[in-house]
Amino acid sequence: MHNSTGNNLPPREQKETFVREMFNTIAGRYDLMNYLMSFGRDTAWRKFTVRCAGIKPGGHALDICCGTGKLVIELAKTAGPEGRVTGLDFSEEMLAVAHKNIQDFEFKNRIHLLQGNAMQLPFEDASFDCVTVGWGLRNVPDIAVTLKEMVRVVKPGGKVVSLDMGHPSAPVFKQLYWFWFDTVIPAMGKIWGGNKKAYAYLHDSAVVFPPQQELARMFSQAGLVDAAYHNLTGGTIAVVEGRKP
Repeated sequence: MHNSTGNNLPPREQKETFVREMFNTIAGRYDLMNYLMSFGRDTAWRKFTVRCAGIKPGGHALDICCGTGKLVIELAKTAGPEGRVTGLDFSEEMLAVAHKNIQDFEFKNRIHLLQGNAMQLPFEDASFDCVTVGWGLRNVPDIAVTLKEMVRVVKPGGKVVSLDMGHPSAPVFKQLYWFWFDTVIPAMGKIWGGNKKAYAYLHDSAVVFPPQQELARMFSQAGLVDAAYHNLTGGTIAVVEGRKP
């Protein structure tokens, strides 16, 4: 297990406010930082997530903690001109960037972005064909509550899918990964992101985020069947999925 002080993590009761303010601060450079930190692999990871979600042309998808809308756009490409995609985030600045990102997108009229809380989704039961979250579960105060909400709003037979950091297990590679995360990411955050503390938080939140095996168990506990995880890029990224019976 990787050791970290976790000293950039706020107390649980303050997490919501802290995370929202942090994302409001870094929203303008968030996409650039994602691209740099992932060596441009983040787009491929999102495409894989959409395949796991199983959205069909004409389907209706929900992406929670949608941030700058990149996963929303990938979902909308597959849902097509007859489909609909709803994106929800509680950071108004991230949503402002998302609105800019979809401006020139061919199916932008099929996308609905709104501000809201992932732990209290403002939707009826069984409203969506699939529900996704990209790098969002680690930022909610209670993962179990959020998963329960995702399961509630997805239709029976629909998939719930998370894309997030994983915990690599291969020797040497694992050490290199955490060294990169410990030292390079916060420095990049300071130089390009303009906020070293925010990227130190992103590091610490990845450290304490459940490993992919544990998250798959949490998917099962939330009532999903066929819970499974897929390791991408050596297990540094994990896509976890489950289906509502």
